[in-house]
Amino acid sequence: MRIAIVYYSLEGNTKYAAEKIGETLSADIIPLIPVKAYPDGKVSKYFWGGKGAVFGETPKLEEYRFDRDRYDLVILGTPIWAGTFAPPLRTFIGDNNLTGGKIALFMSCSGGSTEKCAIQLEKEIGDCAVVSTLRLVDPLKSSQAAVDNSIMDFCEEIKRSL
Repeated sequence: MRIAIVYYSLEGNTKYAAEKIGETLSADIIPLIPVKAYPDGKVSKYFWGGKGAVFGETPKLEEYRFDRDRYDLVILGTPIWAGTFAPPLRTFIGDNNLTGGKIALFMSCSGGSTEKCAIQLEKEIGDCAVVSTLRLVDPLKSSQAAVDNSIMDFCEEIKRSL
């Protein structure tokens, strides 16, 4: 079984989760890197990232390798910005036909619900079977044991679905 993890991470939280999931599932990891980086200062991060998320922007991405036909499952990872997924994922989804495939989702946030983000992602990807979702609150600041346990449970659910 071949698995790809496609993710965007600004501050490393989503990257941490992607790497842990990748190790556990022996998956290919595909980071999405915008050509024009988002600022990471407190105010500018929220303004530019939030604006891009709310208005459905699709930033140009650095080149990456992805062939949907090579994978049995695609796992999408994103931080939550303004209640939704980060714009680089919108670009990726728009550039790649994921229809009919199996998908899993993981989201990093600072708190609150991830339900709205998951619903919006599912709508964006279209006709796919979402086999599992994972919500992580500040993975780099939280108890590593708790985060790793959540990731292990997520991976086990994925394995059962395949």
